Amino acid sequence: MQKIKAAVAHAFGEPLVVEDVQLRAPEGSEVEVTLDAVAICHSDISFAGGAWGGSLPAVYGHEAAGRISATGDNVRGLDVGDSVVVTLIRACGTCPSCAGGKPTVCETPYDGDKGPLKTADGGKLHQAMASGAFAEKVVVEQAQVVKISADIPKDAASLIACGVITGVGAVVNAAGLRAGQDVVVIGAGGVGLNAIQGARIAGARRIVAVDMSPEKLEIAREFGATDGVLATESKPWRAAMKAMGRGADAVIVTVGAIPAYDVAPRYLAAGGKVIMVGMPHSGDMSSYEPVMLAATGQGMVGSKMGDVVIQRDIPWMVDLYLQGRLKLDELISGRWTLDQINDAIADTKTGAARRNVIMFNQ
Repeated sequence: MQKIKAAVAHAFGEPLVVEDVQLRAPEGSEVEVTLDAVAICHSDISFAGGAWGGSLPAVYGHEAAGRISATGDNVRGLDVGDSVVVTLIRACGTCPSCAGGKPTVCETPYDGDKGPLKTADGGKLHQAMASGAFAEKVVVEQAQVVKISADIPKDAASLIACGVITGVGAVVNAAGLRAGQDVVVIGAGGVGLNAIQGARIAGARRIVAVDMSPEKLEIAREFGATDGVLATESKPWRAAMKAMGRGADAVIVTVGAIPAYDVAPRYLAAGGKVIMVGMPHSGDMSSYEPVMLAATGQGMVGSKMGDVVIQRDIPWMVDLYLQGRLKLDELISGRWTLDQINDAIADTKTGAARRNVIMFNQ
């Protein structure tokens, strides 16, 4: 076991505590990654706030990039020194979902209580989301990492691990958006901006951003939105339909807000579908009229992590970034140290940040 610094959640809703913890060496098909950057995702904040329950004490963080510093005996194709993106997608590769090309919904359970982390005195420490990346190092399965070019800055690369693949993948994979189709993106935060640029990359005709903030609608245009609609309007779907000339082929809901889910089908054209990305708190309920969906051939589809296959999709996105076609640097609002993580989380909670990134080499 080695000693590292990590930000630990001891109680839901309380500030994280930066302290020494123990991390064991990688075994079998695991790799150890010394992190350069980890971004703060709203999922981390929701988990730490108790929105979805879970085991404590825990180390959250799952949107990371760094360099491999050790490997287990069964690791193939990765070497010490390789630059990698670290994801939470712990896919076994053999269950029905993995075998069917859906690794984001792998059916093989993982118990983070029995992961590689221990408290400083050897007690239980939960590796949240199979990552535990609010720490100087992680030990994860080889299947969770993707080798990337050393040319891409690690702060930018970290965003690909969750927010980028979730937003772009929701459009390209879950919605299957075709060139010339119209899309509405509800929520112009970190994931929403990536859905917007995913729609731009896919060749959408009209991309309508819907948000509560006029400032965020202006930012959305920088990422490819052709139109912006304030969600505070009495019937914002009418303004969106006016901009498109019809309903949308896909509505991407990127916020975990029940009012957004309640109205999302109203933006759809016949045959369109709502892509459900944002994660409300457990127990929150939405309502809609099934007869309308049935009569118009519409649908509602859940999308976890953009339905990506990371070994296929992350190299593609890295290449788009290196070509200047995928915006990553522009997503970063601020860079913080691990000791500043509670300040970075508080800044993220204001809703003004695109993505805050913890840097380990500042």
